[in-house]
Amino acid sequence: MNTTVPAKPSAEILAEAARQHAILSEGTAAIYPEKGVHGKDGLFDKLVTSLMENRPLRIKLGMDPTAPDIHLGHTVALNAMRKFQNLGHKVLPLIGNYTALIGDPSGRNSTRPPLTEEQIMQNAETYKEQIFKIIENDPAKCRLMWNGDWLKELSFADTIKLCAQVSVAQLIAKEDFGNRLANQTPISLHEFLYPLMQGYDSIAMQEREGCDIEFGGTDQTFNCLMGRQLMQARGMEPQIVMTFPLLEGLDGVMKMSKSKANYIGVTENPTDMFGKTMSIPDSLLDRWYSLLTTIPAAERPSHPMEAKKKLAHFITARFHGEAAADEARTAFESRFSKREMPTDMPELKLPLEALTTLTDLVVAANFATSKSEARRLIEQGGVKLNGEQHKDPTAPVKLETPFILQVGKLKLAKITA
Repeated sequence: MNTTVPAKPSAEILAEAARQHAILSEGTAAIYPEKGVHGKDGLFDKLVTSLMENRPLRIKLGMDPTAPDIHLGHTVALNAMRKFQNLGHKVLPLIGNYTALIGDPSGRNSTRPPLTEEQIMQNAETYKEQIFKIIENDPAKCRLMWNGDWLKELSFADTIKLCAQVSVAQLIAKEDFGNRLANQTPISLHEFLYPLMQGYDSIAMQEREGCDIEFGGTDQTFNCLMGRQLMQARGMEPQIVMTFPLLEGLDGVMKMSKSKANYIGVTENPTDMFGKTMSIPDSLLDRWYSLLTTIPAAERPSHPMEAKKKLAHFITARFHGEAAADEARTAFESRFSKREMPTDMPELKLPLEALTTLTDLVVAANFATSKSEARRLIEQGGVKLNGEQHKDPTAPVKLETPFILQVGKLKLAKITA
């Protein structure tokens, strides 16, 4: 059987590459390299090669389990992986159980607190389970990988050789490091190693499975391009890089993050998932529709409330099914649109005499994880007592019991002494 690859792509191959490119490039922030040999960019070239060699592309997405559970922000790139699977390609989700020991410094203005191996593996188990709510767990289309399998095997000599391929000037040019140096914020030496470790992941994956493309958020551009550089230094065919926009969280400003308490987890119950989506600012509607749904712009309601309901239904149905999404919508409309209080509201008995401020009350009710989060929620107008909004975190709590404490649209409790 003649398996020789033709020197030039046929018109049919170029047409199919163009078709797949239109599907796969939608929603990306950038593709590197930006110019291709056969077409528009590096992705087009990879698709042409895939079709000419009759093999699927292999797509890497690394995720460090620095906290349990994945949220909607993670799903932006996972959704893109599923599109590749639908076209016959193979995705390689990579659990960064070794890089999590350092923690990615991208977007950070300080060193991450260290995690134990036990904490990392506990978090990793939730990732391992939850990513398959989005991508297909088919051995022909997916291989889950762990970077501890190769990074822990590197000797000190191997690490020195790796470091020799990157200049200090390159690392300092990374925006996060540059900003911290300018602000005289300490940078630990181990943080400089993180981009190299992520780059080495691509080398190891190329040797084991192949690595044609790396996905990342826009804050990961430097680290992903490091993989491309290190692969070239090894004489390997370098990966291309596809970056995706960062999803703003419920506050409408900051990147969705557990540490900022502005996230929706993919395992949250349907009522909370629907209700939290309804709480996003109107300014996020277009962006969330584009990054989290397949609903065309022409089918999105023009009225913000109806647009949010359709968005919330889509997201909830994706993770819990149509019936659960229908029930969540009905519950939301009954509870908020009709201003009804739930009959199953929990009752909390608290030592009110020891709670001197509204901030203390919100924390004691477990409606905030810290006093700083509680103060932020209060100042933003997210806290009500008996339906009345309060914006002073230091205000004393002087109400006869029982009274109703509400934080946001979803957290309510009857408070008794």
